[in-house]
Amino acid sequence: MPEGDTVWQTAHRLHTALAGRTLTRADLRVPRYATADLTGRTVLDVTPRGKHLLARIEGGLTLHSHLRMDGAWRVYVTGQRPHGGPDHQIRAILGNADHTAYGYRLPVLELIRTADESGAVGHLGPDLLGPGWGAEEAEEATRRLLADPARSLGEALLDQRNMAGIGNVYKSELAFLAGVTPWVPVGDLAPDVPPRLVATAHRLLDANKGRPDRRTTTTRRPGTPLHVYGRAGHSCLRCGARIRKAELGDRVTYWCPGCQRGPESETEQHLPTN
Repeated sequence: MPEGDTVWQTAHRLHTALAGRTLTRADLRVPRYATADLTGRTVLDVTPRGKHLLARIEGGLTLHSHLRMDGAWRVYVTGQRPHGGPDHQIRAILGNADHTAYGYRLPVLELIRTADESGAVGHLGPDLLGPGWGAEEAEEATRRLLADPARSLGEALLDQRNMAGIGNVYKSELAFLAGVTPWVPVGDLAPDVPPRLVATAHRLLDANKGRPDRRTTTTRRPGTPLHVYGRAGHSCLRCGARIRKAELGDRVTYWCPGCQRGPESETEQHLPTN
């Protein structure tokens, strides 16, 4: 599932290609909206909200999409043959005289009134990449993260109602940087850890939203952009211990038994490498 920085980049590409331009082509390949005609309307902006994409269109309409595991938006020069997948996987097409955007394998695609956007994204916590992020948003995210003291850190970080934008990669990396395992109950964290986690999450997502490749490490060794995610069986960059891999809920998580303190999973996957 894409992380918040990836969704931000997608929104930026769509906004650059579509915003301020009149739609000359609009095709929503979802039965409910098959007859919707958006041609002739201007795209006002494309805004990310956590992992959601909101394309606001003239006339008080918003095209809401979510990529989940396999979805993607691809932008091409108008007239260029798209190659983001088979044509039958295209769920939406938005085009103008210069560029055309194709939405592939979109599991969530709905046309709603802009005034009703809260029904689609109102449940989300503070947006780590939102333009209004500040001390108040950080405090609210920390409060939500600690709302259920018995919940594991990994589950709490993934819950978009606590703060929006963290996915499986950042979940593992943030737990590593905090020095605790993803299974530790949030109520057991030292008082300084939750606000530090929130601040680190914002810093990393904000730094990576403008990069082609995500990085959480400061080392420049080739092939080491991340501390633990995707590195099962490899040596920890800090202590040299073997990175481990296990399930947390329905997700895979990674951790270093040498650097991270706390309970560990009973479902470790014994794989030599990832």
